[in-house]
Amino acid sequence: MTVKQKLVIVLLLFYVSISVCVASDSEIALHKDPNKPIQIVVGSKNFTESVILGEILSHLSRHVGVNARHQRQLGGSSVLWNALIKGEIDAYPEYTGTLLIEILAKENIKTMDQLEQALAKRGLRMTRPLGFNNTYAIGLKEKLAKKLNLQTISDLKNHPSLIFGFGNEFMNRSDGWPGLKQRYQLPQKNVRGLDHDLAYRGIESGSLHVTDLYSTDAEISYYKLRSLKDDLNYFPAYNAVILYRADLEHRVPKVISLFKKLVGRIDDKTMTQMNARTKIKKENESIVAANFLEKAFKLQVDYQVLTPWKRFWLHTGEHLLLVGISLTAAILFAIPLGIIAIRYSRLGKVILSTASIIQTIPSLALFVFMMPLLGIGGPPAVAALFLYSLLPIIRNTYTGLKDISPSILESMRAIGLPPNASLRIVELPLATRTIVAGIKTAAVINVGTATLGALIGAGGYGQPILTGIRLDDIGLILQGAIPAAVLALLVLGVFELIERGLLPRGLRIQNERHE
Repeated sequence: MTVKQKLVIVLLLFYVSISVCVASDSEIALHKDPNKPIQIVVGSKNFTESVILGEILSHLSRHVGVNARHQRQLGGSSVLWNALIKGEIDAYPEYTGTLLIEILAKENIKTMDQLEQALAKRGLRMTRPLGFNNTYAIGLKEKLAKKLNLQTISDLKNHPSLIFGFGNEFMNRSDGWPGLKQRYQLPQKNVRGLDHDLAYRGIESGSLHVTDLYSTDAEISYYKLRSLKDDLNYFPAYNAVILYRADLEHRVPKVISLFKKLVGRIDDKTMTQMNARTKIKKENESIVAANFLEKAFKLQVDYQVLTPWKRFWLHTGEHLLLVGISLTAAILFAIPLGIIAIRYSRLGKVILSTASIIQTIPSLALFVFMMPLLGIGGPPAVAALFLYSLLPIIRNTYTGLKDISPSILESMRAIGLPPNASLRIVELPLATRTIVAGIKTAAVINVGTATLGALIGAGGYGQPILTGIRLDDIGLILQGAIPAAVLALLVLGVFELIERGLLPRGLRIQNERHE
């Protein structure tokens, strides 16, 4: 059996095993009626309140017989907005202040009627406010506020040494830190950007003094924080609404009718309590959402909460799919590119330089760059992982072939062996060890980087990590981090076996003697 045949067989077995794992479990399958196709995709942002509201919308959709899939924790406002515009999701919870000042800021909208008209132009609709205003606030520990006599945001001007830590989105929003600093003429220089949920840990530990709050956050009372009065009225109202695609009114009118029943039914206290049940008491968002619907509307909704074991297999299948497709494609593309690079010097420099430049792009940025082209979910994640896997394989293929002794190549030419035959019979077998080493490096990078796919709806081991960060749950974080590390070790072991299978027997015996 030739090297090429062995490689093809190995790759096919690898892909089949991944397909079996993925087919064995699926989040969609948990809610899917075989007689009805999925009709609604609900999105939510990467914070607890949005996830709870997303679960409420999903429960309502299923209650009237419509299959719904909830794409949780998709990132910030721009990600959800673009996904809604493109039809990748059908509805998601949003806030009027975000729409007016961030998403549609250039249109200078002043009234709700103007906002609805602007949405209609884009094929979108909006419910009336749900009843609570989750506005931004600036807060700090009550103890520190008393010590420094801080009552308003303006008071912060007198304490330039305070350390500020804001959510990453707040750091760059037009209604966030830049405008706040200008409006209040704040002198603080030590200002950090970090995940919103992690900022609370920083406040509690004392490494941060001041952060941005969502006014319905459960952590405000839990960590004993004081919200400073917005004395210059910088922050607008952030009334919660449901954004949805206009065609839903014709496709699933019963669902929209239920969405509209939420109007005015969730006040600040109710939303804060639901957030606290999830964040503080660690109750599942689906259960919290279902309990709200039962209490508010006397609706009994069916739902299924995955056990930790089922979640593990679900995320394993998703992660293997991301890694398997992207790594297999990278191997099939990168090895030929490495061969081209060694045979054509000028083109080789371009190939290696391009692959090197791609490798320098921050991984999260590359995932986001893929979204305008491929949307959300698996495709952009696979594309980004594929690009990240190219350089180690191309470089090692190039190096392995380049390091072959010139005398061996001369001997092949002397006996009249054609270049392609020399490559297949002599050069690739001699370079096998180096090539597989590059594949192993790419595989480890791929497994780790794939955890970021959860930020754009691709699932995998990044999902429990994101949820754990959001809920301040170390156990959930470990449910993603440990399997990812173990998977990386298993992948290394698999390619060790592949290397032994592909390495010519004579070279294998020689290497074993050296070892």
